[in-house]
Amino acid sequence: MEREVLLDVKDLDVTFGERRKKYEAVKKVNFKIYKGETFGLVGESGSGKTTIGRAIMRIVPSSGGEILYKGQKINGKITAELDHKVIREIQMIFQDPQASLNERAKVDYIISEGLMNLEKGLDESERKKRVDQALLDVGLLPEFSSRFPHEFSGGQRQRIGIARSLIMNPEFIIADEPISALDVSVRAQVLNLLADMQKKRQITYLFIAHDLSVMRFITDRIAVICKGEIVEMGETEELITHPIHPYTRALLSAIPMPDPKHEKEKKLLVYEPSVHDYSQDEASWQEIRKEHFVLANQKEAEAYKQLYEK
Repeated sequence: MEREVLLDVKDLDVTFGERRKKYEAVKKVNFKIYKGETFGLVGESGSGKTTIGRAIMRIVPSSGGEILYKGQKINGKITAELDHKVIREIQMIFQDPQASLNERAKVDYIISEGLMNLEKGLDESERKKRVDQALLDVGLLPEFSSRFPHEFSGGQRQRIGIARSLIMNPEFIIADEPISALDVSVRAQVLNLLADMQKKRQITYLFIAHDLSVMRFITDRIAVICKGEIVEMGETEELITHPIHPYTRALLSAIPMPDPKHEKEKKLLVYEPSVHDYSQDEASWQEIRKEHFVLANQKEAEAYKQLYEK
């Protein structure tokens, strides 16, 4: 059965700066996200993963390529009608729950700001009812709507950010490291909340993180990004149990192990981009295992295939 493509990113480029000081944050990125799935984008800090999420949200402009949502191009100049649709159907959960909430506004206003902007004739009682329901959906009491963000813990603030996204009834949510600023005990609660909301509302997620162990818990497929380029992509369990690209293996080796003995004995791998020489043989997407792709030239692809045929 063919899956429905909700988001299709084609040769996406994002460049910052002007003239001689230009910096390519994202280079020729390609991936598809299917309706109803959780697609993971993982990489170290500064790899460009957040920039991709912000480019989809139209927060930062793209300098090349296409972003197609339900088959319609949403980057660059678009109609007011399409812009309205994108704002309503695509929402973002930001990384820092403290910085992303207006400290001078009450929770009631923070959560319903989107509704007030997009539904001008919304009745006050209906607005309040929807705010209360959004708070209940994320495990918070409706009474909290009269408080300010600084009165809450980090986990509660992140739930407020999630409620702000859910109240718009989005079809697609970009979760930009939604648990990285939270305590370990709270992380599981937020992840379970996101998973529950997906089941109830059939939401599609782009989940951005730097921790592959978290990705294993929540995502269906993963793309690994390094210095603005996606270097490996595949189904979550396949990619984690059979990592191919050296950068992916380096990320996996950095995951802490609960057993002190194994943690002490494990070998930490260091990725060196200089080992790849693409001057003679240009790199392209190579399918090494079924639905498991890696950025490599022909020589590297043959070596990877031989490694997994043994």
